[in-house]
Amino acid sequence: MKYPVFKDLIIHEDEDFVVVNKPPFLATLEDRTPNTTNLLKIARQYNPDLQACHRLDKDTSGCLVLAKNPEAYRHLSMQFEAREVYKVYHAVVWGQHKFEDQLVSRNILTSAKGVAKLAPQGKPADTYFTTLENFSRHTLVECVPVTGRLHQIRVHLAYLKAPIVQDELYGGEPLYLSSLKRKFNLKQQTEEQPLIKRFALHSFNIGFTLLNGEKIKIEAPYPKDFAVLVKQLQAYS
Repeated sequence: MKYPVFKDLIIHEDEDFVVVNKPPFLATLEDRTPNTTNLLKIARQYNPDLQACHRLDKDTSGCLVLAKNPEAYRHLSMQFEAREVYKVYHAVVWGQHKFEDQLVSRNILTSAKGVAKLAPQGKPADTYFTTLENFSRHTLVECVPVTGRLHQIRVHLAYLKAPIVQDELYGGEPLYLSSLKRKFNLKQQTEEQPLIKRFALHSFNIGFTLLNGEKIKIEAPYPKDFAVLVKQLQAYS
């Protein structure tokens, strides 16, 4: 895998923070895969003091904040703890749904294997969902998590019977162009690839308060795979 140049990922930088548009298939921190790099490792070649203030799943793309100094790290950690960080995700899900600020408030329990499920004895988790665009058999959804549990958005969407496209862990199937396009011809001896090779979840927006009290909000444009997926759905529904 060709690793990105850190400078190319930056969408905001000031004296305390760097916000990047994290590419998919890159872990935020060390993971169990041998011989792989992670975002923090690449970030520290740019600035050795950088610390990740939160993490995104390996497959999730979008806004990720790194702090340049311990004070900035503490400042933002406290905002995460107090649930004062504004986070917006976009997901492409199966089914046609009309969500209007729909709240899912269901406890989440995480297993030792890192799989989450809804369970009364789990930790409280709240997410708001709003439909952005309907397609013939799919929906583009805005997800606003209030809490930050493992796989929270994915599990809550599965609960709403709106699993994320390609999120096979939580009931979301792959999506193929042949299922959207009536006259789809695949070259012989080739196997059709799904439109997106990861679950379709992108951290679109993040907002927080800087050390000087100023509030900022940063938006991460869709990466190529997510943009292509939405474009194909718009074209063929």
